[in-house]
Amino acid sequence: MNNYKLEIQYNGKNYAGWQIQNNAMTVQQTIMDKIEILIKERVNLIGSGRTDAGVHALGQAANFRTEAELEPDKFAYSLNSLLPRDISIVCTEKVHESFHSRFDAKKRAYIYLFTHIKSPFYDDFADYTKWLTVEHIITLKELSGALLGSHDFTSFMKKQAENENKVCNVYDINWRRSKNLSIFYIQADRYLHGMVRAIVGTLLHAVSNDLSKEHIIDVLNARNRDAAAMSAPAKGLFLYKVRY
Repeated sequence: MNNYKLEIQYNGKNYAGWQIQNNAMTVQQTIMDKIEILIKERVNLIGSGRTDAGVHALGQAANFRTEAELEPDKFAYSLNSLLPRDISIVCTEKVHESFHSRFDAKKRAYIYLFTHIKSPFYDDFADYTKWLTVEHIITLKELSGALLGSHDFTSFMKKQAENENKVCNVYDINWRRSKNLSIFYIQADRYLHGMVRAIVGTLLHAVSNDLSKEHIIDVLNARNRDAAAMSAPAKGLFLYKVRY
């Protein structure tokens, strides 16, 4: 059995997320349908992780197994010709038969974008947050330090989500400010459903209300979604990179 890995980028605006759902258009479904047209076989496309409705990806990884022998570059070109403009296959490679995009992933990084100017070019991909200053970014860096390491992130998980293991290990978390944009970056071994957007929303709530690092620690220790703030909008979030 041949196993092929895809690196994928997509604009999530028009999709109900990555994962196949009933009566909804998803990224996974769209790609699988086009692969079936090309190789005349229904494959199981395994993503490194699911992204929610409206969330984008700069570096989603996925794999599928098939009896077909494919030329990776030619296959990627043909698949891109069938896919809509908001989904792109960056590259394709043949990998070991045992490779699994989700279970073999060691680290996953997300970024969240903020725009400080009203711009039609940023509107679909960044949260308009005019009030965020350089001083706020410095404070946000300090507040974020409370989330480094291995913790139970129940407080930052969607209430209806079902995860037996709530512990995630955050390896890196940071903020950066430029003239018109600010970027939040986080890298962890795994994430709970809705975790990154809840973290971003809670950190913004803390800095806008002059709350301390101890507040973030209290939210974390509460293990209760009600202790955290409202989630940031989906449109600013990108799955940035998956490391194996």
